[in-house]
Amino acid sequence: MPSPFPGMNPWLERSGVWHGFHHLYIARLCRQIAGQVAPRYVVDVDDDVYVHDESAVTIGRFRPDVGVSREEEPPRAAAGAATIAAPALLDLPMEDVERVPYLKILDGEGREVVTVVELLSPTNKRRGDNRTSYLNKRRAILAGDVNLVEIDLLRAHPPMPPADRPPCAYSALVVRRGRRSVAEFWPIGLRDPLPVVPIPLRPGDADARADLKAALDGAYDDAAYESRVYKRDPDPPLSPEDAAWAREFLPRPA
Repeated sequence: MPSPFPGMNPWLERSGVWHGFHHLYIARLCRQIAGQVAPRYVVDVDDDVYVHDESAVTIGRFRPDVGVSREEEPPRAAAGAATIAAPALLDLPMEDVERVPYLKILDGEGREVVTVVELLSPTNKRRGDNRTSYLNKRRAILAGDVNLVEIDLLRAHPPMPPADRPPCAYSALVVRRGRRSVAEFWPIGLRDPLPVVPIPLRPGDADARADLKAALDGAYDDAAYESRVYKRDPDPPLSPEDAAWAREFLPRPA
């Protein structure tokens, strides 16, 4: 069953819901785009890994090495060798590892990244080291002559630059390779339908299309959100006027 709202569903922004929705939404976008561009292009899901210590301070953003792990027997002490006991045992701080998925579109050989599609998360929107890491990644993408598509479906936390963007609750931004100084921008209000946005590829190839509402409806249905997200109010909260408007779309109790 599709989400009942014409555009973004504010109940999906809440902490505890967003993380799973983010993964499902990216998977739905992947399916949409791959169906349009294969076999000339490859669409893959990748992720950035953020490591937080127990005080919620970001240690850094990194890409893990991909390898094959296998269980090994612990090394056996040589015959007659004495066991060496450590003089002290220390408590290491607990770390929280968060994976934030995004899409990358590569050439058919899977060698060159052509386009990156990002769905912003609270982790990379919130002020601090995480945001700085994301903005550095964004600069590297554009400096590498790669197309960027950035989708923001979160009202919380400051929007990404540029500073002269029109005021809006949500947005989509497209920067094409070779045109770093120009960004195509879709301001989206709480009550607005989610648009279909272009996914640029290599020069000479027609854009693919990302239907943001269709991806939302698919993710909403995949996780059966209708049965569980409306038991609490949206977070961030809505204004009284918007809350009254939103209640008109809520599913009626069975």
